[in-house]
This record gives sequence, C-alpha cells and structure tokens, in this order.
Amino acid sequence: MKQTQQATLAAPISISGVGVHSGKVVNLHLHPAQANHGIVFLRTGLSGDSLIEANFGSVTATELCTVVGDAETGAVATIEHLMSAFSGLGVDNALVEIDGPELPIMDGSAAAFVDAIDEVGLAMSRVARTHLKVLRPVRVERGIASAELSPNPRGLRLDIEIDFQNPIIGRQRKVADLSPTLYRREIARARTFGFIGDVERLWKAGFALGASLDNTVAVGEGRIVNPEGLRFADEFVRHKMLDAVGDLALAGMPILGTYRSYCGGHRLNVAVLEALFADRANYAVVDGSAPRRGTGYAEIGNGIAVPAFSPDVH
Repeated sequence: MKQTQQATLAAPISISGVGVHSGKVVNLHLHPAQANHGIVFLRTGLSGDSLIEANFGSVTATELCTVVGDAETGAVATIEHLMSAFSGLGVDNALVEIDGPELPIMDGSAAAFVDAIDEVGLAMSRVARTHLKVLRPVRVERGIASAELSPNPRGLRLDIEIDFQNPIIGRQRKVADLSPTLYRREIARARTFGFIGDVERLWKAGFALGASLDNTVAVGEGRIVNPEGLRFADEFVRHKMLDAVGDLALAGMPILGTYRSYCGGHRLNVAVLEALFADRANYAVVDGSAPRRGTGYAEIGNGIAVPAFSPDVH
C-alpha cells in the first residue's frame, strides 16, 4: 500500500562520522521540516551558509559518488546513502545540516541512517503526498550500460543487474518492489565495495582517503578481504540497488514506475531522471499536486536557520 501522506522526522537527529573520500570527520544534523519542503542540504562552516535542494538539477558530479551544489559556494558529496534511507523509509521533508563537504560513510551502507530514523520515528502530515507517474519509457545508454524508466502505477519497482569480470562478483540481478519493510530487510545493510587494485590509484587522485574495511567491502585476488565476509551472497547488486534508490530520490517525489538498470551507476541514475524530465509528455504529477509553498525558516543560533515546522501532524 502506497504512503498517501507526506512524512518528516518526528525529532531532530545528530550523526557524526568520517567521509569516505575526504577522510575527515563531519557532523550531520537532520531536522524535521514542514510539508512540501522536500529534502534540502544546509552546508555550514563556510563564509556563508549554502542551501542546496536535493534534486537532479543540483547534481554537479557523479564519478565516484553523487554530489550536489557548487564547489565554490559549498557542495555536498556522497549524498546517495542518506537519500536512499529517506526514500526507502518514506521521508519526504527534512533539512540536512552538514559542516563539511561530504556525508559520513558510516559502515558503507544506509543502516546507520535507517536506525537513527527508526529511533525517532516519523511524523505524518495531513498534506497529501505527491507522486511522479512515469507515462512512457525513457532510456539512456553509456556503452554497454543502460538505464530505463517505464510505467508502473503501483509504485517503484527496481530491476538492477551488474556484470563484473571479477569472478568474486560476476553477474548478479535483483528485482524488488520498494517498501519500507523490504528496504530495511533487503537493501539498507548492503555496503559499498571496491577493488584492492584501485585503492592506490584513488589515493593518488585524492579519493578514498577514509576508506577502510570498516566501511567498504574490499575485493582482492580471488577473495573478499573483510574478515567477516559478506552480509548477503549478492551484497554487491543490493548495494547498487541502494544507490539507485538514493539517486532516484532526486526526482523530488516518489516515483511510480519501473527502473531497469544494467551495469549502471550514479551517472546513469541521474541521466535517466534528466531524460524523464526533458519532455513533459513522459510523466505526470499525481495525488497531492498542490504547488510547493515558500519555505519558512526559524533561527536556531549561530546564524543557522531551520524550517519553521508546522505541528500539523498526527
């Protein structure tokens, strides 16, 4: 059954951790927000605070992670795992306050974010939830990789397939209809992964400075390097599904459609949204389709503002 009302966090959440690429500690504060606010990032600690809407139009890089915002005014990187948790659990509105350039990687999955959200719970608004209904197929390709959105009025179905030459991963496929129960059980705990042979190259390029066996599944010569092994036999494709849920959340509203991806990643996930929105005939906005109202903000000290959260919840 589809969620019919907009939801936000029932209470603020604070999380700290290390960025997988920067290697720096970052502090994250998740604030409840009013209906029709959406997910917005507030980058602090700069000469001026920077607000960045979490939508595909704000994406500025997709090479190793999904980045929103401009580097000169305050970009935020590696947003996909938090966005995935929000989408998977049905959080429509929140302000994400962050004091660094990259979200914490935690254990490499979305589990820590899910646990934190579940601990405070959700507040359901009286305002109806708006859905993005895919009306006709759109497809993008990059070499052998492809991604496609097609109609599915029942909800978001994910059909994700990967195919690696490395025999430890090989070819894996997973199909799932997204729901909070399924997300918690089958997707949220799947960790990011990488190849030992790529680590030195990434370090030289200034990436993966915070990567370790505590937050990454490391694939070596013929084996999984992590002593505990895998959490799922197909953890690799499950993590690709986790990333896809987070990237597709940049549509700005829940999608009614089937997403099929072959050898995809952040770049294709965002590209298929760009293709969908390129033609108004591709989609319809349904259910609570009232226009987004202006966002009100209230001061909480140190020049930082949060959404003025109306208590219209039950």
